[in-house]
Amino acid sequence: MPKKRIRMSVILSVLMLMLSACGGGGGKAPAEDQAKAPASNNEPPAAASAAQYGDTGGLKLPLVDEPTTIKFMLPSNSSKIGDDKLIVQELLKRTGIKVEFQTYSPQTYQDKLKVVVASGKLPDIFIGLKPAELKKIGQQKGVVAINEYADMLPNFSKLYLQENDWVIKSYGDQNGNIYTWPIYDLNREVNHGFLYRKDIFDKNGIKEWTNTEEFYQALKKLKEIYPDSYPYASKGLAHIFGDWSFGWGLGNNDNYPAYYDEKDGTWKYASVQPEHKDMLDFMKKLYNEGLMDPEFLTDTQDSWTTKMTTDKSFVTWDWIGRLDLFYNQVKEKNPDYNPRYANPIGPTGHVRTLPKVSDFSVAVANNKNKEAALKLLDYLTSPSGGELMTVGVEGVNFNWGEDGRPVYPELKDLPLVDIGVLEDRYGMWLEGAYLRPDKRSVYYKFSEKEQEAQDKIMKEDKREPFDPILNFTDDEISTLAELQTSLQKASEEFNAKYILDKSYGDAQWEEFKKSISKQGMDELIKIYNDAQKRYDAAK
Repeated sequence: MPKKRIRMSVILSVLMLMLSACGGGGGKAPAEDQAKAPASNNEPPAAASAAQYGDTGGLKLPLVDEPTTIKFMLPSNSSKIGDDKLIVQELLKRTGIKVEFQTYSPQTYQDKLKVVVASGKLPDIFIGLKPAELKKIGQQKGVVAINEYADMLPNFSKLYLQENDWVIKSYGDQNGNIYTWPIYDLNREVNHGFLYRKDIFDKNGIKEWTNTEEFYQALKKLKEIYPDSYPYASKGLAHIFGDWSFGWGLGNNDNYPAYYDEKDGTWKYASVQPEHKDMLDFMKKLYNEGLMDPEFLTDTQDSWTTKMTTDKSFVTWDWIGRLDLFYNQVKEKNPDYNPRYANPIGPTGHVRTLPKVSDFSVAVANNKNKEAALKLLDYLTSPSGGELMTVGVEGVNFNWGEDGRPVYPELKDLPLVDIGVLEDRYGMWLEGAYLRPDKRSVYYKFSEKEQEAQDKIMKEDKREPFDPILNFTDDEISTLAELQTSLQKASEEFNAKYILDKSYGDAQWEEFKKSISKQGMDELIKIYNDAQKRYDAAK
């Protein structure tokens, strides 16, 4: 999910920042001095014109007419987001609200959140509860039903009541109330897929595949040339089945192996579909012919990295950022090393579609500050707020470059300026506080290889349709919790045996389908289809 990928980027960035700081330049940044407001001044500013801060979506600034402090609890790798941070100062200047960011490391955040929720003393804004828990608290009036305040929230109303009216159907409760504030347009269009060693393909006159048979023939040719290699390697463990499934028309971002079949408008279980068996048969062929690494279900990241950066393996499936990470890791020893994004495989030739709207469970406590907190979130959802949280303040911490991307003068000596650096230095890109990321941000600045990945998929839109996000009742959630884990485990165990054991074939496949049906698969799929009927009826 986008959240995990961004967290990983943050961790890597903070490490890079620490390394660069060791070489000097650890003093206070000039832009921070320039922007700093007196710590004792919590007075709301005079009314500001919309033109001064860009498009607020109709909100009038400042948001309050008397001093207001909002406590905002969220995870962050930055140790402290205090009054000295540019974002805190700028939010006070623009909105009149002093935001106290209560940050905890991602590793300990959920434990801390549980303690806070149990105490009943909720911060004004917080993120991270499971949807079912949040709905329960909302129905007990502990957090705000956001839709009840829609008339004062123009950005929320436009994005989630008008343009994406499915949001309340998918994220709201049975009474039509929504307690979570979504995030709009976070994801890149293409973020994962097959990667291949173009330098090795070119060296040996092998063309990039355009279909599954060509993929097979390419691996076969590589095995002939490099007999000690296993051309395809994987570090995704059992996730390989879900990753590949989109190419066979069986994929789902969050609920796999459950998936929505657009052909007949029903939910099905991927693990028992004929297309799934076709995929397993293909994997089995690769494994039996030595074209797939025998450790494809167990390999570690370090071992996989070694294979992909030497002549042991040449094709894999991963995040597009790996293209440049791999190259930077080996370019001194092998300057010709050239990993690239490859075409999908499978009958559909598709990859996953990432959601336009994401849910991190951002919630507002039902207390005296609720209207100020809601307006603050609405400002962060405006184009102006999105630019502030993910690009910065023009003329203060960044200037626009010739390519239309932000340039951060005081960070020019860092080896990499990414969202982790911006979070640590300025308080930007705080998870749960970026609610409408600006596409001009560094997060969307693709390298040449990453841009090639976008173009390859989006030119003809080789993406599977996005499945509906269903809304389950409390009883359904309870039943799903009992069934999903055991069914997925049974499916993964069978998948592995089918591929690794040469004796497994049609007879074992038929036996497995009967067995998993008795374990509750039919009941699980019925729940999905019942929820789909409610979803369709609400249109």
